[in-house]
Amino acid sequence: VLDYMRQLIATLNNEGKLGTARNYVRTVNSFSAFLRGKDIPFSVLKEDIILAYNNWLKMRNISRNSSSFYMRILRSVYNKAVNLNMVEQTYPFKNVYTGVDRTRKRAINEDIIMQMQMMKLDDLPALSLARDLFVFSYCTRGMSFIDMAYLKKCDILGDIISYCRHKTGQRLHIYVEPCMRSIIGKYAEATEKIPYVFPIIFATDTIIAYKQYQTALGYYNKKLKDLFKLMGLNEPISFYAARHTWA
Repeated sequence: VLDYMRQLIATLNNEGKLGTARNYVRTVNSFSAFLRGKDIPFSVLKEDIILAYNNWLKMRNISRNSSSFYMRILRSVYNKAVNLNMVEQTYPFKNVYTGVDRTRKRAINEDIIMQMQMMKLDDLPALSLARDLFVFSYCTRGMSFIDMAYLKKCDILGDIISYCRHKTGQRLHIYVEPCMRSIIGKYAEATEKIPYVFPIIFATDTIIAYKQYQTALGYYNKKLKDLFKLMGLNEPISFYAARHTWA
């Protein structure tokens, strides 16, 4: 099972499906830890093993959504193996949760965004970029961090941003308002030698570029929290809040 999953990960990476590959890696690491590093044939992957893995996740206080995430990936791998006649279908996942629990939407008051915009952060460039990305996301109808990281200058034609969402592949068109134009212009010098709008990704290699995005997401989410502390706010914050706030 683990060997087949690693083959799928290699294929996904070669196809440029880096997000899906990362999800498979996370599942391989979790399931391998449950198996204590040993591999098993698909013929052993029956309901008792899946239930035991589910209980193992519960014992480690893994949330229901995270547990469901691992189960959905593992089920997808299993079904691929069934389609290739590597194993007979026995529906081992029928008694474990594979849904998605609704989580609280983390919207913030628009007054906070106005306050963020007025902050003088010239001496704190990392906080300044975190603030600008958050405001830009809000102004662009909740553009996700990955879409901002990969947004290219060629995606902006006159007064229109036209880009494809990484998550869905849907093409979106957004009018560039003056506040958005100001943020874009602020980083023109820093991005002079790269095709991207924001100084987040600098590599041309696909794998390295994706790693730079991942690192930046964690880093600037932390800086966003630091910014909130600077504003005297203790509520949790991440870039998802910009999308929820716009919605």
